[in-house]
Amino acid sequence: MANKIFLMGRLTRDPEVRYLNDNKIARYTLAVDRRFKREGQPDADFFNCTVFGKGAEFAEKYLKQGMKMVVT
Repeated sequence: MANKIFLMGRLTRDPEVRYLNDNKIARYTLAVDRRFKREGQPDADFFNCTVFGKGAEFAEKYLKQGMKMVVT
């Protein structure tokens, strides 16, 4: 049995794309609203995501700040 996580949120900024040894790398941050909010605690959690290769090409071409998306 494998662990799996699903995150649904919005991009905080456009993906940052770089090259490393002819491999494309895209980094972005996903803001996920907390389901239960308590006074004095943050309303969202921020997850740094990194994708490589074809995933990075997709991120560069289609993902923009503020878009809602799901990450598995």
